[in-house]
Amino acid sequence: MNDPTRPLLEACDVSKSVRGPEGRLDILSGVALRIMAGESFAIVGASGSGKTTLLGLLAGLDTPDAGEITLDGHALQRLDEEARADLRRSLVGFVFQSFHLLPALTAEENVMLPLELEGSSDARNRAREALAAVGLSPRRRHYPAQLSGGEQQRVAIARAFVHGPRVLFADEPTGNLDQRTGHHICDLLFALNR
Repeated sequence: MNDPTRPLLEACDVSKSVRGPEGRLDILSGVALRIMAGESFAIVGASGSGKTTLLGLLAGLDTPDAGEITLDGHALQRLDEEARADLRRSLVGFVFQSFHLLPALTAEENVMLPLELEGSSDARNRAREALAAVGLSPRRRHYPAQLSGGEQQRVAIARAFVHGPRVLFADEPTGNLDQRTGHHICDLLFALNR
């Protein structure tokens, strides 16, 4: 489905609301965007403005109340959860703001996980290469609780790009990193996009 004239990701009139103690809260209303393959796109705004919610919708982790999201030609709201999960597994990498590392797995095993889900025969070597790219080779056998917040974030970043996704979503990917490491990670992520 790699048609270079078709957007890789498109959102048309997307809205999302939740029910709170004071009634309905509109998080997103009428969002529209179009991203072509090879483009980088930043969603910026104040804390609580719906950036994380929008990323989750675009990645198919949640469904909008209204509007349409198309990822590589697939209308996400027309897919059930299993089909969206299959699509994410093959097309998407996601760096979560809170990392979502599995505490019983080492850094290396956390990075291997998406590769093992796709049946990769060289998962361990690819995970080691990804950890080396984010500067964590010496910490590959450490568990998340033995890593600093910045190190956990770099493991999450390595896990997101290790399987070569067509789309990489990153929710504040450098929030726990020092400036030098943050610049290195940004350069790495932009290089992966080429």
